[in-house]
This record gives sequence, structure tokens and C-alpha cells, in this order.
Amino acid sequence: MAMDSARSSRAQRGEKFGAAEGDGIIRCDACPVLCRIRPGRAGACSRYANHDGVLVRTDPALALTQAMEGNAPLVPFAQAEWDGALLDPSRVFVTGIGAGTTYPDYKPAPFIVGASHAGIDTVTVVTEGMFSYCGVKVKIDTDRHLGPEAAAVRVQGEQVGHVTTAEYGSQMLSIGGVRHLTGGSKKEGVVTCDTLLKLCEAAPVEMTIDGGHSVVVQAGAAPIVDGVAETRMRVGCGSATVGIFAQQWLGHVDEVIVVDDHITGVLTEHQAGRVLHMRAAGIRVRGRRSTPGRYFQVARPGLGWGGTDITDPLEVIERIDPAIAWPGLRLLMTSTTGDHALYCVLDEALRPVEAEMPEAVRRVVDRIGENCEPSLCSVLFMAGAGGSLRAGVTENPVLLTRSVAAGETRVTMGGAPVYLWPGGGITVMADVLRMPRRAFGTVPTPAIVAPIEFTLPRDLYRRLGGHMDQVQPVEEVLRGLGEDLRVETWHQANPWPFPR
Repeated sequence: MAMDSARSSRAQRGEKFGAAEGDGIIRCDACPVLCRIRPGRAGACSRYANHDGVLVRTDPALALTQAMEGNAPLVPFAQAEWDGALLDPSRVFVTGIGAGTTYPDYKPAPFIVGASHAGIDTVTVVTEGMFSYCGVKVKIDTDRHLGPEAAAVRVQGEQVGHVTTAEYGSQMLSIGGVRHLTGGSKKEGVVTCDTLLKLCEAAPVEMTIDGGHSVVVQAGAAPIVDGVAETRMRVGCGSATVGIFAQQWLGHVDEVIVVDDHITGVLTEHQAGRVLHMRAAGIRVRGRRSTPGRYFQVARPGLGWGGTDITDPLEVIERIDPAIAWPGLRLLMTSTTGDHALYCVLDEALRPVEAEMPEAVRRVVDRIGENCEPSLCSVLFMAGAGGSLRAGVTENPVLLTRSVAAGETRVTMGGAPVYLWPGGGITVMADVLRMPRRAFGTVPTPAIVAPIEFTLPRDLYRRLGGHMDQVQPVEEVLRGLGEDLRVETWHQANPWPFPR
């Protein structure tokens, strides 16, 4: 009985997509691949299958429920006889995960859900989009040099993206995009698509960078550079580190040099040292002097101190002026994370000689490390929701685009909030860690399949030329899905998409 119910609900979800042919074969028109699926087999995407002559969705649809006061009822998989009564419709959001698609959208989206929230009738248009114009932006918290800007990023030897401009304390990668998915060789497209899927599902991916290093990237985990896991994101550049801790070094050292690939700081020359009336130390570092106490290009980028190729910090010293420096001068050299530190005292010949670091100095170095945040990888999925996808929402797609841009229609991906880029089209970014698990898939195009939802007032949906005859009450949608439904708790960090 349960199997019959499951087949019935899955058949209802498949009726938009399939056409029966001879010998029990079903032609799936959920996407342009148009798979001819034999009984007991799945299509190329593994998302649709032929079950006894009925086209069924292989994955359950996902609904998210808001936690109620106390313990919220949670139904991981509903039983066949379940009628939806356990879920409060006002606290349920039907996501695009597992909903299926109508791409290319010459027919309405799989689910157009009507609900009432805070006295406002709303509509949520639910679908899974097939995105060729998509990729991920990866933020890697490290000072380590991963590779030159614009260098190719490769997986299995295939270029899947490039290094982009570094940000404060982080290296940035751009992975995917239509050129790599469809504009190169078949292997390049397949590898790129697989890489995007793994990154979006928070799985580890090892990449190599031309002219640089290897890095293992995993959303929410520390990057691994050339086999070594990073632990700390720098507290600031060398100049910023000097400014933050200058007062705490006063009286314990005579000079501090904070080695950094971008801006190396020298305490007594720096404005912070001058404000503290520190005596000039006469130690000149290599590189191009910017403003007092701030030096650019003291070394080449690398995996050493402060993201440079330096392993011996004394190499950054260009000269020591005998007219200014003195024997016994106490010199501290440190990196921007406090991972590396060297304490020296100048001898009679004004040569730095390593000495035991005083406890007061050690405490400040340790505090640099304490103020560093954990080194992590962040992955943001980015896609353009244009083209025919909008036709599954409304008969006049430009009205949807304008409504989204005006903030009248809220866009989510698996319930997660998105950042909407200004300008034309519907270009969005979402943090993959705020999306439910198993939110993404692929098709052989190759392209990424991702959930997307449009939520707006019912009256507005009518004015936009929405498919009003396809609107179903949320209770009916839940009941119709029956066993073919997965229910999870709403991610508490995500804003609720309906009026409260």
C-alpha cells in the first residue's frame, strides 16, 4: 500500500515531464537531453527513473519547517497515510530541492505553492534550475601565496577557474563559469561540473595552481596548502599589526619588524612608534618605502613568513645604521599571525644575535595569534537565473526580473538567502553552508542543478502574469507528495522568507 502511494505521488510529479513510447520506454523531457529511459533504469542525470512504466523522481522533495516554541514536530520521511496534519502550514517552506524542473520552461514550474502568512496571501514558485552560467567564488583565509593573480586553477589537469584578486587576509579563486563548462573540451566541462558539485556539497577538492601551489578546498574547513593545514587568518597587515600592539611592546623591545608580503611594518618609524616617542633604531628593511614605517615588496610571495618566500627573517634587513643603532638594541621580528617570531639583541658589531625571548614579549606575540581568526574556506554559489527559467514563473519574464530588482519578490535557494547583484538580470550568490544538504545536482550538458524559489504576495503574482491556474495550497502540495517528501528544520541563521 505504501509503495502504491509512493508511486502515485511520484507519478503526479512526473506527469509534466514524461511521454510513453513503445516497449515500456519513457522519454523524459525534463531537460533538453530527452533521455529515453527503459523500465527499471534512470536517466543520464540520475534524477528521473522509469518505475514500472511511470516516470518518477529519484530524490524526495524537501520542505523546511520552522521550529515552534519548545519541540517542533519533525517528520524525516512521511508515511504513506500521512495527511500533512503534523506540519503547521504557516511554518512550512517548500524548497526547490527535489522538486524537479521544467527546463526549458515552456510550462509552469513544478510547484507553485499558495500559503497565508501574517494575513497576507503569498505564492512561492519552486523549481530546480539548470545553470550553465554558474560557478563558485572561493575565499581562502591564508597569507600563503597560492599562485599569481589570473593563474589557471586546475583539477585533474583541466582548467576549472583562475586566481582572482586577493582580499584582506584571504586568497580568492573563481571556479566554474560557462566558458569552462561548455566552452572547452568535453573533459574540461565534465571535470569543472564535478568540481563545482563537490564544492557546493562541502566536499574537499584538491586543486593545483599554475606557477603556484596545491590547495585542498572544502567549505567550512581549513585550507591545506602543499599538504599543510592552515590554522590562522592574519590579524592584519604588518602595518596594522604594529598599530594594534605598539603600546604593548613599549618598554620591552626597541624595535619590531612585522614581516608581511603586502605591507611590512617597522615600529619606530611607524606613526604608532612616533606617538609613543620611541627612539629611532636605525634598522632599514628592504623593499619600497611607502609612508613612514610601511614597506612594500620586501620579498617575493611564498609560503614563508607573512606570505613571503622568506624563511630567515633577517634577510629583510637591508642595513643597520651605526650612527643610530646601538649594542644591546632589542629587536623582535614576527609574522602577521604570530606563527613565526625571532627575538635578537645587537652585539658590539651591531649584528643581530638570537636570544631567549622575554616572557613579556612572548605574551604579545601569543596575543597576535589569539587575535587571529581560524583559517577557513568559504564557498559562494553564483548563478544567473535568467533565460527560460523565468517563464516557469510568469508569462512575461521581464516583469519578474523587475520585481526581484525592486525587492518585491524574494529569491532564495533551498531556503537560503541570496545576494542579488545590481544591474540587469537575476544574478545571485548564496553561501553553500546555509543551504540544506544534497541541494545540488548535475546534468550531462554539463550544468549544475540548483534549487531556486521566488516568494511574493499573491496579488503581485497575478499582476506579473503568473500561472495562477497552477497555484496549489501548501496543504495540498504536502499531502500530494506523501512519502515522497523529506522534512528538515529551518536553518536558524536564515531569515524566514514570509511576512511574520
